[in-house]
Amino acid sequence: MKMINGYEESITKAQEWLWEVLPGFATSIITAILILIFGLWLIKFINRMVRKFFSRADYDPSLESFLQSFINIGLKIVLFVLVITELGVQSSSLVAMLGAAGLAIGLALQGSLANFAGGVLILVFKPFKVGDFISAQGVDGTVKEITIFTTKLSTFGNQIAIIPNGQLSNNNIINYNAQSTRRDKITVGIGYSSNIKQAKDILLQICAENEDILKDPAPEVYVGELADSSVNLSLRFWAENEVFWAAHFNVLEELKNRFDEAGIEIPFPQRVLHQEKA
Repeated sequence: MKMINGYEESITKAQEWLWEVLPGFATSIITAILILIFGLWLIKFINRMVRKFFSRADYDPSLESFLQSFINIGLKIVLFVLVITELGVQSSSLVAMLGAAGLAIGLALQGSLANFAGGVLILVFKPFKVGDFISAQGVDGTVKEITIFTTKLSTFGNQIAIIPNGQLSNNNIINYNAQSTRRDKITVGIGYSSNIKQAKDILLQICAENEDILKDPAPEVYVGELADSSVNLSLRFWAENEVFWAAHFNVLEELKNRFDEAGIEIPFPQRVLHQEKA
């Protein structure tokens, strides 16, 4: 009988404790949910204001995309801390938990941390910026966006290539827009029986008539190689970045048409078979 009375007394105390604790805990949960909802709305509002600010100010687009991404992630981390604290997690315990979690995450996400550091290096040293045409990691494309972890390139085929910043900052990059002009090199082979001087004059005339090709430095043509079946001429000229490819393709088309008109042969690989008589 005494044992039953002891159980009943324990149950009564547990119920009293729950009635004391539950209202406060429920209040904390409701408050945490409200903080989460309001915080997410506030983060969206701040991100919108940041985008408007950058759209009105004349800042580097590379820096804009990086800071927007950084601010968004930073605000969400702050919101997470506020919600956890409201649920009753002590600040000291939270700091210890975040420290342990940070160490574990750091070991697990070394690549991501390297990408973050790579993004910072890209912004500091500026090997390229948004709008530049680059070649990196076997991909050619125009830089569309630089975030805290990756860089997005728009390729010739209008695909989006996403390259980790860590790889970009630690490997070779060719920036075709670093200078305002580019030099092109076109190699064309002519037959050994063709007139070299005539072919060189035709190539220089094509460059002189093309408005996209710069006249200073002047275009030049020279014999680059005496190959097995052709004399290879190398044509070099300069053009502004904006019209570089237009000049390149125009020269290719014109040299073929004018060589045909002048009777200058452009050899192509041929295989000759000799059959011995029995």
